[in-house]
Amino acid sequence: MASPTTDNKQKPAKRVAIVGAGISGCAAAYKLKLHGLNVTVFEADGRVGGKLRSVSQDGLIWDEGANTMTESDADVSSLIDDLGLRDKQQFPISQHKRYIVRDGKPVLIPSNPIALIRSSFLSTQSKLHILLEPFLWKKNISSDLAESVGGFFQRHFGKEVVEYLIDPVVAGTSGGDPESLSMRYAFPELWDLERRFGSIISGALQSRISSKGGKRSPSGNSKRRRGSFSFLGGMQTLTDALCKEIGPHGLNLHSKVLELSYNCDDKAFGNWSIYCAPDKNKQFQQSFDAVIMTAPLGNVKEMKITKTGSPFLLNFIPEVSYMPVSVIISTFKKENVKQPLEGFGVLVPAKEQENGLKTLGTLFSSMMFPDRASEDLYLYTTFVGGSRNKELAKASRDELKQIVSSDLRQLLGAEGEPKFLTHYYWSKAFPLYGHNYGSVIEAIEKMEKELPGYFYAGNHKGGLSVGKAISSGCKAAESVIAYLDSYSDEKLKDGCC
Repeated sequence: MASPTTDNKQKPAKRVAIVGAGISGCAAAYKLKLHGLNVTVFEADGRVGGKLRSVSQDGLIWDEGANTMTESDADVSSLIDDLGLRDKQQFPISQHKRYIVRDGKPVLIPSNPIALIRSSFLSTQSKLHILLEPFLWKKNISSDLAESVGGFFQRHFGKEVVEYLIDPVVAGTSGGDPESLSMRYAFPELWDLERRFGSIISGALQSRISSKGGKRSPSGNSKRRRGSFSFLGGMQTLTDALCKEIGPHGLNLHSKVLELSYNCDDKAFGNWSIYCAPDKNKQFQQSFDAVIMTAPLGNVKEMKITKTGSPFLLNFIPEVSYMPVSVIISTFKKENVKQPLEGFGVLVPAKEQENGLKTLGTLFSSMMFPDRASEDLYLYTTFVGGSRNKELAKASRDELKQIVSSDLRQLLGAEGEPKFLTHYYWSKAFPLYGHNYGSVIEAIEKMEKELPGYFYAGNHKGGLSVGKAISSGCKAAESVIAYLDSYSDEKLKDGCC
């Protein structure tokens, strides 16, 4: 494991405050500590991990938040290596076997585009639409910067692809729907491909060819396994490892930040003051040289921020829509599941509500990771809510039990009631990258520009996945390091006020 760097042992370590102990905040704190900085993390909740929440109970292991992640970002590879977690990675069995419901029944989705064309999942018309896409879109003719995900993919591949491929995927990964999501912000890489090449297929092929050129994998090991993975004990193993490295003295739980204040004076450091309330009767103030904010923007708007004695009004921050999701954990005796499916899980398109299905999808948790349940049980993780059924996400456990039992009976032949069932409700599971999300990004940039030493990280910026959240935290840490290294006494006196 890397050791902290110290360029000048005579100077006290500069201090950085991080608001929020989710994966972004923890990743940022770890990277800053490696650089030799003094880090303090403030978390309003009583636990570390945010949306990474694993439970071990009565021989079962399950995740109530994110269930898997990928190693698509270099920061993820570095973090896993530095934490020594390679031997704890868990890759799902048959992870490429994924299902989407069609006409009320789960259908195995081909694992590559050629197999999809050869399969009977899509109509002949849709297959032709896909095959002709490179020839129909040689030039970028779209000028709609606010185009929806649904509109974008329908232009390129047709309505059926949107209804039976795009819709279930975006519902399962973001809680949203194709018409509510902005293509520019939900899928920035594909949006950019169209602007550069016109055709998505041609652009993807050309980008892949040009990127090969002897490039090594992010961690330098081209033989490393690819795809989704978790950890022994669940996803929280990652944040637990980070928490251990940060140390108990760097973590303040039950500490809701109420106020932040920036003051410019002749001091070299310590221009940020953080006021937090560990409990209702006490308030603490501490000084820091920089701040990384990872709290949801809705929570940030509730904080009081002052700059050189004057209120820094946050009325420019737009309202952010959040997708509510309930995560339901259930087990069934194997003998009671008449049509079990081997694989990763099944997604339910919105159109399949016509066939009586109300869930967003189900992960076959004990199929992916056999150690998550005893040999006589199937463990399932089912998702309800999102933009499709916001009110249903808030349903009682008894109502959710009926919904899950009904869907699993239809999809997997699960008879009777679950042997065990619990659920966790996320009122703000995902921020919606909607058509006005550009104003959200602008608000974040405005705060970072006008508040010296203030940086933002988290899934409001750069992507919703665990990997993107880690990358966001690491990039914020890099920005803090650069800021503190370049912010000399002279610059502070001459230009900060």
